[in-house]
Amino acid sequence: MHNDLAPAFDSLKLDELRHRHISAFVTSQLSADRGRTTLYRCLATLSSALGDAVHQHRLAHNPASPPALRRPPAPERRIWTADEAVRFLRHCYQADPDMADLFEFLIGTGLRKGEALGLHWDDVHLRERVLYVRCTLSAIDNNRLAITAPKTRSSKNWVAISPRVTAALQHRTRSSAHAHSDPSAPFTGLVFRRPDGWPLRPSAVLDRLRRLSDEAGVPRVTVHDLRHLAATLTITAGVPLTVVSKTLRHSTVSTTANIYSHLTRQAAREAVDTIEQTLTLAEQKADRQARQKRLRSPRDHIQRLREALHRLRAPAPPSFCTTATRPQLRPATTLRPPALREREKPPSRKRQNGFRPASKLVGTTGFEPATP
Repeated sequence: MHNDLAPAFDSLKLDELRHRHISAFVTSQLSADRGRTTLYRCLATLSSALGDAVHQHRLAHNPASPPALRRPPAPERRIWTADEAVRFLRHCYQADPDMADLFEFLIGTGLRKGEALGLHWDDVHLRERVLYVRCTLSAIDNNRLAITAPKTRSSKNWVAISPRVTAALQHRTRSSAHAHSDPSAPFTGLVFRRPDGWPLRPSAVLDRLRRLSDEAGVPRVTVHDLRHLAATLTITAGVPLTVVSKTLRHSTVSTTANIYSHLTRQAAREAVDTIEQTLTLAEQKADRQARQKRLRSPRDHIQRLREALHRLRAPAPPSFCTTATRPQLRPATTLRPPALREREKPPSRKRQNGFRPASKLVGTTGFEPATP
């Protein structure tokens, strides 16, 4: 603001500033071989200030909108692999243990550079394995250090820490004595600081990172790339995108998806491949079951042969056994049943003379007169 924007527009009043003035500033800066990324950030700062003036009704419109310079494409990032990260950390613990604790912390938590450098001991709880992000260390105009608020509202949140990060923080407690932070002294009680107690400058951390990377034989990366490394390791390990977004404290899940779209596409392909494998296995199982129903098992044929052979060898049961218990079925008829035959009386025991033999011998003749 003071080095670029103020000298260029100091002669103009606020209501006299026009879009042509901003375009002329961009043209002069590009002709002086000014970097497009740096120039775009200057215009973004100017647009934000003019936007506040519009909200305060000091301007009718924002002269910096639309921007006079398009946003330059983001360079392709080179993210370390897990093997390269381990190689780098092992070299750091031998060459510079204090900086190794900082880089271990950045990779293990995914915090931003300013959030890690502005972390106070009062916000670290090692027993609960959790820390709270309440402030960040900013370099104003790349010169003056100040403790400011986090980037977004969602950035001010708690972060879980792993056993590796806990060990790094415990090493910090043993290597340097720390005092609790004092509200009147914002640089007191910082976790990562210089031996004299002053905070580490972001530019010094970047220089040390590049030097250690060259010594370890790994590609050069920025400090913010360590945050991308943490996200890459979690997404490729199958952690849900919502959990990754919560860990990185993005404002929305779509922000995480847009930044790591190259990783989410791979996860999407793995998801549809998993669906295909599940359906294929279910279909193969159904085909096997249908084939087993169509084809009889050899054991069934052997059992049927045994039963048939047993019936042939078994003796035939007697006829009365089978017919005695079975009811005799007669064909149904509509004819009248035959009449009952009268029982014939037995022949009379009368004699021709009208006498019958006596059942008891009464007289001498043995006969008695018949009963009329």
